[in-house]
Amino acid sequence: MLNLKKIGVLMGGLSAEREVSLRSGEAVYSALKSRGYDATRIYVDRDIDMLLRQVDVELVFNALHGRYGEDGCVQGLLEMLGIPYTGSGVLASSLAMHKVKAKELFRLHNLPTPPYYVMERDGFVSLEEVHGAFGFPVVVKPTGEGSSVGVSLAHDVEELEQACEEAFHFDDSILIERYIPGKEVHVGILGGKALGAIEVVPHRPIFDYQAKYTPGHVDYHLPPRLSPERYRGILTQALRAHQALGCSGATRVNMIVSDLGNEYVLEVNTVPGMTDSSLLPKIAVGAGLSFEDLVDAILADASLRASGTNEQGDRRVRQVSYPGDDRRTVASVN
Repeated sequence: MLNLKKIGVLMGGLSAEREVSLRSGEAVYSALKSRGYDATRIYVDRDIDMLLRQVDVELVFNALHGRYGEDGCVQGLLEMLGIPYTGSGVLASSLAMHKVKAKELFRLHNLPTPPYYVMERDGFVSLEEVHGAFGFPVVVKPTGEGSSVGVSLAHDVEELEQACEEAFHFDDSILIERYIPGKEVHVGILGGKALGAIEVVPHRPIFDYQAKYTPGHVDYHLPPRLSPERYRGILTQALRAHQALGCSGATRVNMIVSDLGNEYVLEVNTVPGMTDSSLLPKIAVGAGLSFEDLVDAILADASLRASGTNEQGDRRVRQVSYPGDDRRTVASVN
C-alpha cells in the first residue's frame, strides 16, 4: 500500500544543518526510488506550506535537521495540513531538541545525565562568578541546535569564554555540561525497540561537527567495546530516554559510558542523519538492515502510526463523544 502513496522527502531547511539535511534527503530519496516508491524531493524554505499544498503528497519523510525541522515546528505544520510524517510528534520533537528540557525529563525519570547549568546571553554579570566551583573541563553547547553545531570543550575560564561566545552565535541560551571521560556510544531506536549501538572515537577531543562530517576523523566500533552486560544496560537506558521524551519512529540516543563504570544520557536525536557517515545507518547495518531496509522501516512505522497503530502494533482506542447525544466512534483494538 505504501508504494501507492506519493512520498515527499523534506530536505534543506533554514538551520545551520542545511547541508547535512540535503545530503540526508538525497540519500533517502534515492533509496525510496530504488524500492519503487513514488517519491519527490521537497526543498524546504519559508514557503514550505505552499509547496506542500502544490505537490499534494500523502506522506512525508522528514530529513530536516536542526531548528525549524527537528524542533516541532515543521511537525506542527504537517499536523495542521493533515499530512502523516516520519519521526516524533510536535511535543517530543520540541523537548528533545531543547537540551535543557530534555535533561530535566531524564532526571525526572531517574536517567543519569551529566551535571550542568544554563547561561543566558544577557543573564549574568561575571562568567567566573557564574561558573564558580563547577570545575573543568566542560562541554559548551547551544541549547537548541543539533549535529554538535557550536559545541566546544573548555579546560579553563579563558577557553570557556571563547566557547560561550561561539555557542551564542547559534542560540541565546547555552548549556554548560561537565565533561565525562569515557566511551561515547550511540544507540539506535526503531519502532519502539533498541536496534543496536556503535562506539565513536573521534580524532579530536570531542565528537564535534568537524569530526562528524569530515571523512577519516572518527574511528567506529560496532558493536561497542563493552561487556555483554553493560551493552544490554545501555540499550535499556537509551530506550527509556526515548520513551521519557515521548519519541516515535527512529531516534539516536547519545550516551557516555564513563571510565568509572557509569552510563550517562547526553541527548536524543529525533531526526538522525541519513548520510554516508551517519551513525543510525551504520547501526542498522550491524543489525542486518541495509540502508534501503532502514528507510522502508522508518516509512512503515510512520504509516502505521498514521493509521492509528502504535509502535508495539496495537490499535489505539479512540473515543469521541458529542454533547447532547450518545454517539461514539471507537477504533478497533488488536
